[in-house]
Amino acid sequence: MRTPSWISQHIAALRAVLLFTILLGLAYPLVITGVAQIPGLQHKADGSLIEVNGQPVGSSLIGQAFTDADGNPVKKYFQSRPSASEYNPDATAASNLGPESIEDTLGDPALDPNSEEGDGSKQALLSEVCSRSKAVGELEGVDGSRPYCTADGLGAVLRVFYSDGVTGKVTRAVSVNQACPATPFISSYQGVPVECGKFGEDYSKGVLVPVRGSAPEQSAVPADAVTASGSSLDPHISVEYAKLQAKRVAAERGVPVDKVNTLIGEHTDGRALGFMGEPAVNVLELNLALDRM
Repeated sequence: MRTPSWISQHIAALRAVLLFTILLGLAYPLVITGVAQIPGLQHKADGSLIEVNGQPVGSSLIGQAFTDADGNPVKKYFQSRPSASEYNPDATAASNLGPESIEDTLGDPALDPNSEEGDGSKQALLSEVCSRSKAVGELEGVDGSRPYCTADGLGAVLRVFYSDGVTGKVTRAVSVNQACPATPFISSYQGVPVECGKFGEDYSKGVLVPVRGSAPEQSAVPADAVTASGSSLDPHISVEYAKLQAKRVAAERGVPVDKVNTLIGEHTDGRALGFMGEPAVNVLELNLALDRM
């Protein structure tokens, strides 16, 4: 008796499922796992873990923060670049803020900004960069000022109101990122006194005007010291940022700056494939080398 075609089709489908389950679900993973254990590949396949006295202290592929329990930098260590996820591998993500993110959301002064719920405030990318640059400048003893930043580390941005909407005479100017009772970063704009920002006021009809200020074109604080990587887990910093920190680290450890700079050179990775990107310093490996020294 001939098997009905619909049964034959189901049997063929079951055979295909069984075959590909064995090939792709068992054989292929086992082969790849075996290849990954070949000397020279095993360390990378196992996560590029770095151990001290037999205990893992991190991975050369994933960055980490070198801060105390309160989030303050531990001065004897080189600091990593900012991280949108605070270096949490389970929450790797970018901030998704772009160059047009220049206006902060002011918090409710009636709420506690340090509470679990917060006060509803949110910094724009510009203010994040400005505040980070100010903090790095203070930590490293250099001028942390940047164009379009206020002296108190916020975005230097006005909402300017005109008599004819977007043209005409200026009738009002508000420093929207400086919440009252702050003193605005400039006293007047085109002859009109500048106000501080007030929570709950609608400034949307004003025109956003970034003010460059008198900061130098090239800041003493490198870009990677104030911006997070796309993954938020970058284990490297630029050579420029590492050398900026060398003086502070050397002073904290009581060693010559030249010796610290030598270690920076020894832990600098070259360009990918010899031509892509820029040389970079692995922060964890450099800090461990300092501890061994």
